[in-house]
Amino acid sequence: MKERVVLDVSKLPMHGMGIASPAWWGTCAFMLIEGSGFALAIAIYFYLFSLAPKWPIDAPSPDLFAGTVLTLLLLASIVPNFLVSRWAKARALAKVRIGLIVMSLLEAAPLALRIFEFPAMHVSWDENAYGSIVWTLLGLHTAHIITDLIDTLVLTCLMFSRHGDNTRRYGDVEDNALYWNFVIVAWLPLYVCIYWVPRL
Repeated sequence: MKERVVLDVSKLPMHGMGIASPAWWGTCAFMLIEGSGFALAIAIYFYLFSLAPKWPIDAPSPDLFAGTVLTLLLLASIVPNFLVSRWAKARALAKVRIGLIVMSLLEAAPLALRIFEFPAMHVSWDENAYGSIVWTLLGLHTAHIITDLIDTLVLTCLMFSRHGDNTRRYGDVEDNALYWNFVIVAWLPLYVCIYWVPRL
């Protein structure tokens, strides 16, 4: 009779990080679904563009200022977002707390700029097909900014509470940083469609 080998797993962490975490896979699946939604919206944009005799329809091209500043702000947020993810991986609580505060501010700032973006379209959402699709693209992206901002604010509060130095929370911070990267990457083709395609 063979002797049984008993493995001691008592020292293993209670929660996985990165690809060992179900939350990481859930975040990736969510980004895949949402990315497909953005791709479909962009396809609709180009379909309407192909049908229209003039694009934009009955409106001047959007003003570049607010959208360009927002794009630069999103690109600038890549660095602190990367640092927060790195600090979470290293379980550096004090740095993660500071990083989450900075990211909360950097995620709220685009919402302030977005207030100026909608009027910069020079068309209302219900005026014609062009107005409907550009407002839809801006609205979809705004919803993603708001979603990640809420997640970041909740994580910031948790990291300042007694739950802060919990292994699972560090994994959540990493997943949140991954999602913010998606918000940035998703905006770049939208920026080109909304602001530069009408100038072709």
